[in-house]
Amino acid sequence: MKTYLVTGGAGFIGSNFIIYMLSRYRNINIINLDKLTYSGNLSNLTSIVDNSNYKFVKGDICDKDLLENIFNKHNIDYAINFAAESHVDRSILEPEIFVRTNVLGTVNLLNIAKKYWRLADTFESDKRFIQISTDEVYGALGTSGCFTENMPLDPHSPYSSSKASADLIVKSYYDTYKMPINITRCSNNYGSYQFPEKLIPLIINNYLNNRPIPVYGDGKNIRDWLYVEEHCRAIDMIIQKGKIGEVYNIGGHNERENIYIVKYIINVLNEVTGNNKISNKLIKYVKDRKGHDRRYAIDPSKIENEIGWKSEIAFEDGILKTVNWYLNNKEWLNKITSGEYQKYYENMYKDK
Repeated sequence: MKTYLVTGGAGFIGSNFIIYMLSRYRNINIINLDKLTYSGNLSNLTSIVDNSNYKFVKGDICDKDLLENIFNKHNIDYAINFAAESHVDRSILEPEIFVRTNVLGTVNLLNIAKKYWRLADTFESDKRFIQISTDEVYGALGTSGCFTENMPLDPHSPYSSSKASADLIVKSYYDTYKMPINITRCSNNYGSYQFPEKLIPLIINNYLNNRPIPVYGDGKNIRDWLYVEEHCRAIDMIIQKGKIGEVYNIGGHNERENIYIVKYIINVLNEVTGNNKISNKLIKYVKDRKGHDRRYAIDPSKIENEIGWKSEIAFEDGILKTVNWYLNNKEWLNKITSGEYQKYYENMYKDK
């Protein structure tokens, strides 16, 4: 049986990945290492908590002794590093936290994996380190073109800079030590279990609570959107088929302006709930975010041609699935949006 170490597995994409893998494979073990910060939530994983092939370990990837203990006790075959501070707004306020987790934590994980996987001057052939990154490391695009894997990195926020730094370090472990790594860079994910500081669950949560829906600047910033289960499938295929040392962009061919997303989801919610009293009047334009990239778009040709992955869920279908999930899981949503989240929300928008 193969053993996967999934760091950040109680977060949005990490928890979806664990659920996806355990639903697909019966002959694997998954160890979920998560610090359980504000956006990590074990209730994301209630459906598999009793699975004998799953184990949770609370901890920080910056804790070298803990990582050493995990690799010493378990024969880790694949390390998939989802663990990261990921919200751009927070990185502007507290950049040092992002450097610690996203850069130094990644170095710790690389070093421990290298120690246990290395055989003399080479590595065990069936091991793999997967660094989960973001299209934001490329910077911003103009009105045309898409990000390709060969583009230079040009990050503009402390968050994207920390992820770009981690990517370069991971690449250096391949170049220097021939460590078996891959780097994935995805477009904006959406779907179930996403913490509502991100745009799509924020829209849904604020709609349900009749709160203003904040939109940065003129709302015409463009992002490429990817349904989270599609991302999980892509990662699985890269583990199985990806060429060692390569970077793979994962995108959904779904470019949309932020203001379009907001208005579209309001309309979907109106239709699904039958509540036509909610309108675009909830939209509140706020001061633009510092260093706000104008447009992202991913060219996924490499993963499509080399590995055979292609996004199969249309944006409209993914949004409807997502809206219905949040409507059917209001208890989950209400629980995570109390306490610290509420304080954060009030502080984020009180002066805008």
